[in-house]
Amino acid sequence: MLYIGESTNVHDRIAAHDRLDDWKKKLTANETLCYSFAPISGDDRIRAEAALIFKHKPPMNEEYVNNFPYEDTQMSLSGKTKFLTTNFTVKKTI
Repeated sequence: MLYIGESTNVHDRIAAHDRLDDWKKKLTANETLCYSFAPISGDDRIRAEAALIFKHKPPMNEEYVNNFPYEDTQMSLSGKTKFLTTNFTVKKTI
């Protein structure tokens, strides 16, 4: 896992992402860049993004890696979660 982000339109966000070339440079021979998404509505999208980043610390993320500014948040993930912790709570750090 390289990066976690949020968007209202996943296709447009990935196609125009300013770090796309950086992600591709991380690939080795025979690797393919894959994307996954989860539908989350409204204000919860940013909070969920922050919780996932804080917990998993993907190497291409900078924001939320060392702090979680939201109230304590419990996450329960399902589906294709091979590279993710599926049940965890993130505590507010600041």
